[in-house]
Amino acid sequence: MAQVSELTHHIPENLPARIQHYIGGKFVDSVSGRTFDVLDPVTNENYATAAAGQKEDIDLAVAAAAEAFATGPWPRMKARERARVLYRIADAVEAQDARLAELETFDTGLPITQALGQAQRAAENFRFFADLIVAQVDDAYKVPGSQLNYVNRSPVGVAGLITPWNTPFMLESWKLAPALASGCTVVLKPAEFTPLSASLWAQIFRDAGLPDGVFNLVNGLGEEAGDALVRHPGVPLISFTGETTTGQLIYRNCAENLKGMSMELGGKSPAVVFADADLEAAIDSTLFGVFSLNGERCTAGSRILVERSIYDDFVARFAARAGKIVVGDPHDPKTEVGALVHPEHYDKVMSYVEIGKAEGRLVAGGGRPDSLPTGNYVQPTVFADVPPTARIFQEEIFGPVVAITPFDTEEEALELANGVKYGLAAYVWTSDLVRGHTFAGSIAAGMVWLNSHNVRDLRTPFGGVKASGLGHEGGYRSIDFYTEQQAVHITLGPVHTARFGAN
Repeated sequence: MAQVSELTHHIPENLPARIQHYIGGKFVDSVSGRTFDVLDPVTNENYATAAAGQKEDIDLAVAAAAEAFATGPWPRMKARERARVLYRIADAVEAQDARLAELETFDTGLPITQALGQAQRAAENFRFFADLIVAQVDDAYKVPGSQLNYVNRSPVGVAGLITPWNTPFMLESWKLAPALASGCTVVLKPAEFTPLSASLWAQIFRDAGLPDGVFNLVNGLGEEAGDALVRHPGVPLISFTGETTTGQLIYRNCAENLKGMSMELGGKSPAVVFADADLEAAIDSTLFGVFSLNGERCTAGSRILVERSIYDDFVARFAARAGKIVVGDPHDPKTEVGALVHPEHYDKVMSYVEIGKAEGRLVAGGGRPDSLPTGNYVQPTVFADVPPTARIFQEEIFGPVVAITPFDTEEEALELANGVKYGLAAYVWTSDLVRGHTFAGSIAAGMVWLNSHNVRDLRTPFGGVKASGLGHEGGYRSIDFYTEQQAVHITLGPVHTARFGAN
């Protein structure tokens, strides 16, 4: 049985009773006055109401962002000047990381130690892109005595940013930092389940000296505020992180105005463990990879493929460790798996647990911890002997649930790894260096980790293939997305042009 942390529930001080939009440098309610409830995932009780943005609120936010882009100083600042503001933002985030983590944990149900790491990563995102925009170089090509070619770069305009609820503050920073570094102005639509931490950006940006109108925030439901942002003709590009079916809808709605799109969508990532792997390290990594962040992570290694000669040993050891994972109050530092974000998502995950009981062999978990009768708590759940046709093998669950499947050959392992519609991440464990590299190159995934858990260099591309996304962000690829590139060609020598109509 899963271990249970202390059952006290921490409620942060000075929680807002009302969460507003932030448009043109001012906190405002919705034009319509509409609101929606925000729930504490430990009790599922309403702790605040948030302004529910509609088309008219998006219109106001886009107008403010467009005005700041057209007439304000931000797009025209030198890179170093923008970088100084981003450094101040990073310093402010780092200085209050404990408070940010406390609020993030309360809003999402993430364990407090993991939320603290996300707040610190948010600060690093701003520092990284501040450095990157100053160091940005562009191509220049010379054809001696004939031509010089170079590239001009400029911000695209108003960027529409739509973010998810699983690690909201960090993932907001992941989009905000490169968009602002590039000179864009932004309209952020955070996930409706978790609006609390997003509301903190406004004061952080204001204190750092970001001009009014550069950052705008509209809360609301995806089908209302999110849809209005995607369809708005004054927003030339959309960066979206979320689930695949929503991404498909956004793709269709962006087409009418030929918007630029970057979409990081769902995943069902394989972790492939060969018999020659460091088994202890592989177990540590695969446990962390699927059960950290409550399993609510797009890159979770939620399918573990294990070579048959070590399969029984792996399953027994993995299940035993999963049964000892501490489940409980998210604010308790001993907690390893907290409460899922929302009762709707809890019901979805639990429905997959029931489906899995008919599709695989349950070896750990399988329900709610007995000592936690309320709140969105799910035991770390492990199914073994899962066939590749099973729904728990094919479909994204986005919770603390994992499917383990044996394989006999490299060819079978590759077929299983690639045998789903997703292609975001993959993990390979082997001591054979040649096999590791060649196998990784054959996996249909945007990112592969060899003998490692999910540790990412911010300079590298982040994104998936197949149903896991469209485009990549990270490093210079983010700057490319938020900027237009113009090639300038200059003739240096005599011009030799066919003289039409000269004779």
